[in-house]
Amino acid sequence: MKSLLHSEKFLLLACVLAIAGFMINPQLEGLGQAASLAETAVLIAAILAASLSVARHAERIAQKLGDPYGSMILTLSAVLVEVIVLVIVSSKAGSPTLVRDSIYSAVMLDINGILGVAALIGGFKHGEQAYNDDSARTYSVMILTAVTVSMIIPEFVPQPSWRAYSAFTVVSMLLMYGVFVRMQTGPHSYFFSYSYPEKKTRTPVPPGGGPAWRQSAAVMAVGIVAVGALAELMSHALNRSLEGMDVPVGLIALVVAGISAAPEMLTAFRAALANRMQSVVNIALGASLSTVILTVPAMEAMALFTGQRIDMAMTPLQTLMMLVTLIVAAINLNDGQTNAIEGLTHFVLFGAFLMLLTLGL
Repeated sequence: MKSLLHSEKFLLLACVLAIAGFMINPQLEGLGQAASLAETAVLIAAILAASLSVARHAERIAQKLGDPYGSMILTLSAVLVEVIVLVIVSSKAGSPTLVRDSIYSAVMLDINGILGVAALIGGFKHGEQAYNDDSARTYSVMILTAVTVSMIIPEFVPQPSWRAYSAFTVVSMLLMYGVFVRMQTGPHSYFFSYSYPEKKTRTPVPPGGGPAWRQSAAVMAVGIVAVGALAELMSHALNRSLEGMDVPVGLIALVVAGISAAPEMLTAFRAALANRMQSVVNIALGASLSTVILTVPAMEAMALFTGQRIDMAMTPLQTLMMLVTLIVAAINLNDGQTNAIEGLTHFVLFGAFLMLLTLGL
């Protein structure tokens, strides 16, 4: 128990901060905008600490399970964190486009950011890096379909028909996810794995056991609860700190996407440096797919429950960036090997995304 508490000291600190935050939050409201900005920064750091703890234990379970199950656990834990933060922040922000912008930012961050940087640094270190191209094609076509149904077609759905189309979107996304999970864990699981040569390791992977699994699951549950509590506090602090400021909604969306993607970034970059590109592909594209086909039905279901439509239709510029990203990914990930040039193309697209965000577009 003592070793567990020591290893999870940052998660414990995040939990203590959440409890203290709810106790002193009324006193913090009158301290001014600068204090609110500092409070927001501290809470974001605490959310990152809690989400990293969740991801670390998800990764331990993933190592025991191996691909494709391991990558699925990692992406699901990240999406769960994102949904929790997004639901809480969007309910306080009052922006009808925050959900859309967060999902768009998450896909840009996962594909152009994580995959681009991982392929770039992995390419410089190892040259060409191999992976199973079946996985990339499957992910790409499902992401394109999901994005089209949930974030492009809604632009053409009239206001009186939004409930019917939202219900259709929820059913469609859940159907896609159900079939995808069946394929990923069933007869086509080999699509999402790659046989690497065995390497000698100095530290052997510890054998799996019941107590270790239960311990990791328990810590993940505590971390997720802490993320929810901290997100509630952050939403209040964020509103106070941005009061009177002309801040693009896309910046808040990027913060939400970055919180959920931070653990995936570390895992993907380590995998790229270890010359295991299959894990990078599963994490980056799997996270993008899971974000769309799980976050969208969750938020659409909430909209149907509250009776208030959320704006899921991307802007023309967002649609262009999304389509170019998916086309470039389909071309780059079509031959079973990545290199630094392919990574650079995605990294430049990610730079363009950040520039457009800075310009408020």
